[in-house]
Amino acid sequence: MIKIYFNNETEAIPKLYETLMKRVIRRAVAAEYPNHRFEVNVTICDDAYIRELNREYRGIDRATDVLSFPFLDFETPDVTVLLGDIVISRDTAYRQAEEYGHSPKREFCFLAAHSALHLLGYDHETESERAEMEARQRLILDECGIKR
Repeated sequence: MIKIYFNNETEAIPKLYETLMKRVIRRAVAAEYPNHRFEVNVTICDDAYIRELNREYRGIDRATDVLSFPFLDFETPDVTVLLGDIVISRDTAYRQAEEYGHSPKREFCFLAAHSALHLLGYDHETESERAEMEARQRLILDECGIKR
């Protein structure tokens, strides 16, 4: 079981995006840990808010599309564990959807999958890590019917 809490710090996004992002996050987490119970917090914000977080936690003074704050604890599968927080910039998600030529729905779901994988320990610092993470993202989105 994966409980997902949404906090919207900006203008509302379509309810469909929230529903689909929840499905994507659940799929990503359940594929790795099907018997664990987790909670995930998702915050939708603007570029100013995510820039502040990026500066505070990563020392990078610019907006980004998504940040992940994992709280990994896989030793206690019998209790609900906070897996982590996801923060998605609504502004950047809409801008990137236009730049990449796909729907905002697809961009929000991609960012949800990408960030959920970061919460699970995936990274993309090396080419092999990037390839593995990209393959997992594609699989998750395909399984949820989210096409480019």
